[in-house]
Amino acid sequence: MGYVTAVPHPRSEAPGPARAGRRSLAVALLSGALGAALVLLATRRGWSGGTATVAGGDFPLSASGSDVTGVPASLAIVGLASLVAVFAVRRAGRFLVAGLLALSGAGTIASALLGLSDSSALDEKAAAATGDTAATVGTMTHTGWPYVAAVGGLLLLLAGLLALRYGRSWPTMSGRYERDGTPRPRRVRAVVDPDRPEEIWKALDRGEDPTGA
Repeated sequence: MGYVTAVPHPRSEAPGPARAGRRSLAVALLSGALGAALVLLATRRGWSGGTATVAGGDFPLSASGSDVTGVPASLAIVGLASLVAVFAVRRAGRFLVAGLLALSGAGTIASALLGLSDSSALDEKAAAATGDTAATVGTMTHTGWPYVAAVGGLLLLLAGLLALRYGRSWPTMSGRYERDGTPRPRRVRAVVDPDRPEEIWKALDRGEDPTGA
């Protein structure tokens, strides 16, 4: 025959909002930092190439991501700054900064993909190489770096979406430095006994008469 015990059986606790907030915070920090790094790295690499026809034959040309467009790098810096600013603001300010982070990621993706069909940077190089302002590049090719920049923008977008969803439960950097509004207790000065020998000597050092009324 079984017996009844008053000791409760241990239950497996489901992940609460605090645990979800910690996980989302870690993922957002990693995604945002990695995404910004990928974008800044990709914009310094070669994105496109082509040839320009000169008197001696075909002249090879190449353009880096920063030559094609400066938008992805600028948005990556804005996104990284927004990721840091998320922890310095609260309530509506945090929501707005998280939205800016998400928009920076989306804008980075769009500008990187649009750069695939942009030949203006190579056309300028072709005009400089040939001395003909109407010269254009021929047989334009692309590398995989624009797609790397788009992936970086996707990570920034993910960080922004996580901040919008879970940012309310994330800690705030300035919270530990803010006052809670409670009055500070006054420091009570200790009562000095003038009849104590050490206090008499201190009064004599100050030039006071310890025997005076």
